[in-house]
Amino acid sequence: MESAPFSHSLAYLARKGGFIDTLSDEQKLFVDQIEPLNIEARYPAHKERLLKSLSNEKCKEIIKNTLELQQWIKEKL
Repeated sequence: MESAPFSHSLAYLARKGGFIDTLSDEQKLFVDQIEPLNIEARYPAHKERLLKSLSNEKCKEIIKNTLELQQWIKEKL
Protein backbone atom coordinates (compact mmCIF):
# COMPACT_ATOMS: atom_id res chain seq x y z
CA MET A 1 0.00 0.00 0.00
CA GLU A 2 1.29 3.43 -0.94
CA SER A 3 1.51 6.14 1.73
CA ALA A 4 -0.73 9.16 1.38
CA PRO A 5 0.95 12.20 -0.14
CA PHE A 6 1.98 14.93 2.28
CA SER A 7 -0.46 17.78 1.80
CA HIS A 8 -2.87 19.96 3.75
CA SER A 9 -5.11 20.32 0.70
CA LEU A 10 -8.15 18.14 1.19
CA ALA A 11 -9.27 18.59 -2.42
CA TYR A 12 -5.83 17.48 -3.62
CA LEU A 13 -5.95 14.40 -1.39
CA ALA A 14 -9.45 13.57 -2.66
CA ARG A 15 -8.19 13.82 -6.25
CA LYS A 16 -5.15 11.67 -5.46
CA GLY A 17 -7.42 9.17 -3.70
CA GLY A 18 -9.56 8.93 -6.79
CA PHE A 19 -12.83 9.89 -5.17
CA ILE A 20 -13.16 13.63 -5.82
CA ASP A 21 -15.75 12.93 -8.54
CA THR A 22 -17.86 10.84 -6.18
CA LEU A 23 -18.23 13.65 -3.65
CA SER A 24 -21.57 15.40 -3.75
CA ASP A 25 -21.63 19.13 -4.50
CA GLU A 26 -22.42 19.70 -0.82
CA GLN A 27 -19.40 17.61 0.25
CA LYS A 28 -17.13 19.50 -2.16
CA LEU A 29 -18.32 22.82 -0.75
CA PHE A 30 -17.68 21.56 2.77
CA VAL A 31 -14.16 20.45 1.87
CA ASP A 32 -13.53 23.91 0.43
CA GLN A 33 -14.93 25.46 3.62
CA ILE A 34 -12.79 23.51 6.11
CA GLU A 35 -9.53 23.36 4.17
CA PRO A 36 -8.40 26.88 5.14
CA LEU A 37 -9.09 26.20 8.84
CA ASN A 38 -6.09 23.89 9.11
CA ILE A 39 -3.75 26.05 7.07
CA GLU A 40 -4.64 29.32 8.79
CA ALA A 41 -4.44 27.77 12.25
CA ARG A 42 -0.80 26.86 11.62
CA TYR A 43 0.19 30.53 11.36
CA PRO A 44 0.01 32.51 14.61
CA ALA A 45 -0.86 35.79 12.89
CA HIS A 46 -4.03 34.23 11.49
CA LYS A 47 -5.20 32.45 14.67
CA GLU A 48 -6.93 35.42 16.27
CA ARG A 49 -8.80 36.30 13.07
CA LEU A 50 -9.74 32.66 12.61
CA LEU A 51 -11.00 32.29 16.17
CA LYS A 52 -13.17 35.39 15.82
CA SER A 53 -14.78 33.96 12.71
CA LEU A 54 -15.89 30.73 14.43
CA SER A 55 -18.87 30.77 16.74
CA ASN A 56 -19.64 27.88 19.07
CA GLU A 57 -22.52 26.83 16.79
CA LYS A 58 -20.33 27.03 13.67
CA CYS A 59 -17.73 24.81 15.35
CA LYS A 60 -20.39 22.25 16.25
CA GLU A 61 -21.64 22.27 12.66
CA ILE A 62 -18.11 21.79 11.31
CA ILE A 63 -17.45 18.88 13.68
CA LYS A 64 -20.76 17.21 12.77
CA ASN A 65 -20.14 17.58 9.04
CA THR A 66 -16.53 16.43 9.39
CA LEU A 67 -17.60 13.26 11.18
CA GLU A 68 -20.20 12.57 8.47
CA LEU A 69 -17.61 13.09 5.72
CA GLN A 70 -15.11 10.91 7.57
CA GLN A 71 -17.67 8.10 7.80
CA TRP A 72 -18.50 8.47 4.10
CA ILE A 73 -14.81 8.20 3.20
CA LYS A 74 -14.38 5.10 5.40
CA GLU A 75 -17.31 3.45 3.64
CA LYS A 76 -15.71 4.16 0.27
CA LEU A 77 -12.41 2.55 1.30
